[in-house]
Amino acid sequence: MGKLTGFLEYARETPQRRPVLERVNDWFEVYQDLPAQKLREQAGRCMDCGVPFCHTGCPVNNLIPDWNDLVYKNRWREAIRALHATNNFPEFTGRICPAPCEAACVLGINSKPVTIKVVEQNIVDRAFEEGWVQPEPPRRRTGKRVAIVGSGPAGLAAAQQLNRAGHFVTVLEKHDRIGGLLRYGIPDFKMEKGVIDRRLEQLYAEGIEFQTNVHVGKDIAGDELLREHDAVLLATGAEQPRDLEIPGRGLKGIHFAMDYLVQQNKRCAGDELENQEPILANGKRVVIIGGGDTGVDCLGTAHRQKGESVHQLQIHSMPPEERHHTTPWPLWPLQLRVEASHEEGGFREWSVLTTHFSGDEHGNVKKLHCVRVGPKPAFERIPDSEFYLDADLVLIAIGFSGPVRAGLLQQLPLALNARGNLQTDPTYRTSIPKVFSAGDANRGQSLVVWAIAEGRKAAHYMDEFLMGSSQLPL
Repeated sequence: MGKLTGFLEYARETPQRRPVLERVNDWFEVYQDLPAQKLREQAGRCMDCGVPFCHTGCPVNNLIPDWNDLVYKNRWREAIRALHATNNFPEFTGRICPAPCEAACVLGINSKPVTIKVVEQNIVDRAFEEGWVQPEPPRRRTGKRVAIVGSGPAGLAAAQQLNRAGHFVTVLEKHDRIGGLLRYGIPDFKMEKGVIDRRLEQLYAEGIEFQTNVHVGKDIAGDELLREHDAVLLATGAEQPRDLEIPGRGLKGIHFAMDYLVQQNKRCAGDELENQEPILANGKRVVIIGGGDTGVDCLGTAHRQKGESVHQLQIHSMPPEERHHTTPWPLWPLQLRVEASHEEGGFREWSVLTTHFSGDEHGNVKKLHCVRVGPKPAFERIPDSEFYLDADLVLIAIGFSGPVRAGLLQQLPLALNARGNLQTDPTYRTSIPKVFSAGDANRGQSLVVWAIAEGRKAAHYMDEFLMGSSQLPL
């Protein structure tokens, strides 16, 4: 695909990040544009590899060689059709997906993989600029009513698919704006929220009904939701944060990472934080516990809020700079990743376990006490390796343990699996026949691309449940 000898002629290139001193003073996206000719060259690196392992690496099974070939041939309008055939929202995945497709790229066996993610984002951004993304309302309505609880990527993908199948779709969102964690969990410097808004214009025009400030399980009872709809999809996410049950946890200044990120996203949107204690890093010594994406988002946010110092702690050992031999191609590689937020400053600490917090006479956190540990799975404490960090703000970013149990899950007798997520069968149906689940509520904490994939699949099976058969793609 692309240019037959492109992978030999062109080196891998990715967009440059804006200068650090510039970007830490605003909330705009970090990456600069890649010129159109460079994009065509990068798409031209896609090989005629015979078996495109990028398909298996991509949860939505993107037709990657097809649209790389079309971009190289300057057939952008056809490229967006191929891209939308498998992915409702490539503008999201093109910005915030870690690109497992690139890890599985055949070229990556002995060279640098194709810049799939960059090409994907630019196809859809150009399509919006050119006006090629238009509403596609259904030609007929089935009369069936579907409720989708949650407006994150899983809920939105399912909503668009089910609406196009002709069902009346209502999306219920507890926050005041649509988008779920795309809106409130992803900082603007990774994805500006106008990217969500322009897609929502299409979804509104297609006939999907959105209701905000509706907390299902609180404003609407679970049994009422079931009575009024023919099928229900729970796409509520996995918002139950994992906590650290250690001495000093009750001190002031210790917060869950998501509470911190949501507040800043609301500030960027111009919202007033009524009846909320402000969580800000400005002038403070910040410690982030957790080295995953959420922790990295906190790191970049703390830089922009002008924290005095920022430490990010990770219990795992520091990974190697190159792909580890235990994760050979085409597996997702174990290797060190330096994100834009790491480049902006702060200190990364590996193999560190937090043992307790200590504070001042007013109940404010002042120190975080740690010990060095060995590798997993034991994480054995290393003798005489204790140390402490001064801290005025501690952010806990050690993941999530499934959907929030209070509210809807208490009202409906929904079975949970061993991991604490909603238990579903292969058709995404829960223990209640007309209730389905997709995304993090079903899968557990995962990627946006997996949420979109599950939303699409759940929509197929819900359509089949409602109509006896379905022409929606799996």
